[in-house]
Amino acid sequence: MDAEGDILRQMLDLTESETKMSDKQRRIVAAAIELFAEKGYAGTSTNEIAKKAGVAEGTIFRHYKTKKDLLMAITMPTLIGGVIPFLAQSFVKEVFESDYPDFQSFIREIIVNRFEFAKENGKVIKIYFMELFYHDELRVQFSEIFMTHVKGQFDQMIDYYKERGEIVDMPNSTIMRALITNIVGFMLTRFVVMPDANWQDEKEIDDTVAYIMHGLGK
Repeated sequence: MDAEGDILRQMLDLTESETKMSDKQRRIVAAAIELFAEKGYAGTSTNEIAKKAGVAEGTIFRHYKTKKDLLMAITMPTLIGGVIPFLAQSFVKEVFESDYPDFQSFIREIIVNRFEFAKENGKVIKIYFMELFYHDELRVQFSEIFMTHVKGQFDQMIDYYKERGEIVDMPNSTIMRALITNIVGFMLTRFVVMPDANWQDEKEIDDTVAYIMHGLGK
């Protein structure tokens, strides 16, 4: 099974353990994940989900009153509960608990770390970011996870490189915003907006690091 299929299986297993899904519900959720990733929430009809799941459309509405209920009650909580906290916790463990010779090396490791995660879990990342901008509930959850798992570590790392004189003396929030905007913007373009473009990934990573260093480095 490929990486996306494996993460899909893990998501379904998590959801099943929490909700005791029937076989039909499991097929509905699997179909919704596939179609939301391919066409987006707004572009997917419950009739399409039902056909892909091999169930009657009415079966979906027996479990979820609306398509939004399916999105929020099953798919998105699975992402939030299973994938995003793992992303945040592994991010802290893999990136912040290591030593780097300089700020540029730290930035490169952040980009490579998140690039590999996004590459292996493109379908999940695509669904989450496609819907993050349209649903307040997701933004609140994302903010809470970031503030709990990542922000404090980020502040410490920024302060460390400020003290070493490697980055500009701007507010931490400004530096953090610049980093997140450039790194997340790169990932969104690469894996969501233009996934099939002729990308030269190594060069793009190098250019992103250089661009950030030009703005924040000394």
